[in-house]
Parts: sequence; C-alpha cells; structure tokens
Amino acid sequence: MKIENVVDEVGNRFAAVIVSSRRARQINAYFHQLGEGIGHYVPPQVHSLSRKPLTIAMEEIAEGKVTVEREEA
Repeated sequence: MKIENVVDEVGNRFAAVIVSSRRARQINAYFHQLGEGIGHYVPPQVHSLSRKPLTIAMEEIAEGKVTVEREEA
C-alpha cells in the first residue's frame, strides 16, 4: 500500500490525514470494546497483517472501503 493511493482516493494530503486518523480512532475503539459484548464500532473492513490502527485505516481508504462525503462551501 502506498500513501499516494490514499491521497488519490480522498483528494488531498490534508484530508487523507483527517480521514485516516478518525478511522484509526474508530478501529482502536473497536479493539478496546471487544470484550464488553455489544459492539458500537465498525470492525476493520480489510484483512491486514498490521496491528496498527492507522495502517489498517489507510488500507481501508486505499481499497475504497471508507468513503468521504465532501461538504459544499
């Protein structure tokens, strides 16, 4: 996975940072709430060899599993 794939999917570098960090926090929260029963967070959408939430988030974005809604200004 290359960072350029993430940037191409999102639009620009700054948006890629925001989207990937938000998704990484969701993935991290998912892993921390696993033993509690009811799931409030979406599990990772890709099979990854990495254990790092940020890497998993970027892989999801690069594969198009995470979509970005842009607001009109």
